[in-house]
Amino acid sequence: MDKLYNMSVFAKVVEMGSFTAVANHLDTTVGNISRAVSVLEESLDTRLMQRSTRRLVITDAGRRFYERCVAILTDVEHAEAEARDALLEPRGTLRVHSVPGLGRHLVTRAVLAYRESYPEVSVELLLSQRMPNLLEEQLDIGIVITRTLPDSAYVSQNIGTSHCILAASPAYLARRPPPGAPEDLIDHQCVLLGTVDYAPDEWHLESPTGNAVYRPTGPHFSVNDMESMSQALRDGAGIGLLAAFSAIDDLRRGTLVRVLPRYHTQVRNVYAVYPSRQFVDAKIKRFVEALKSHVGESLQAYATELEIETAALNSPER
Repeated sequence: MDKLYNMSVFAKVVEMGSFTAVANHLDTTVGNISRAVSVLEESLDTRLMQRSTRRLVITDAGRRFYERCVAILTDVEHAEAEARDALLEPRGTLRVHSVPGLGRHLVTRAVLAYRESYPEVSVELLLSQRMPNLLEEQLDIGIVITRTLPDSAYVSQNIGTSHCILAASPAYLARRPPPGAPEDLIDHQCVLLGTVDYAPDEWHLESPTGNAVYRPTGPHFSVNDMESMSQALRDGAGIGLLAAFSAIDDLRRGTLVRVLPRYHTQVRNVYAVYPSRQFVDAKIKRFVEALKSHVGESLQAYATELEIETAALNSPER
């Protein structure tokens, strides 16, 4: 077998942690993957990993060799990419994952704008609540909303911030007096949002005058999708948390109104993450730029609009 191929196989095994995962990724057999690693070990006269029926453990020598392999393979990849201009001109297929709410409202618009500028790139946008393994699922970019990113080998870029506000329909608020403080929420029907980023049973709220934690009690309706939450609130189901990007159009139309408008949830960061590489394809670089422009700037504009509304509510004339 070719030594560069064996090195690339070994690097994939280290990154994916399984011969089976690499075999599936490369559309080959587990035996071929095992042989590639064994050939390397024989040529080096060094054990690179300890194998058992349940797990793989990379040796110290294997870890050092992996770092060298990554550097060498990156240089080879860069040389090949430079020859075909991939680092200079976006082309090929870009596979993007996003959390659903942000994906529907803003990432899709960013994709369309990106395609206008780079028609040679095909874009596949996948929406789901869970953060996938980018390497195993062969994704180029993942877009997540979180307060902090877990340690990983991925590169991340902050493309903006997001927060949730409390909202309800005018019809619902006509039936019950609006709450004047977080503790008044106990007298209302609360629609709960349960996603990767928000625990449904605990609302952490912030305001210029102080923070509050409200824990909804009693019978309730819970949903794990922002669009379903919006529909439920428009239909008068109660009061719920909506991301500003999801609520803004309804707030402008008056189909939803803010509740406790001086309060919002803790601000979360919106990150674009992609597998760590020394040299990043132009298609990925340009898409991250598109996200910052179309997603990041929109998120900032929504936050500013909602801040203006809150300032008006706090003005002496009100």
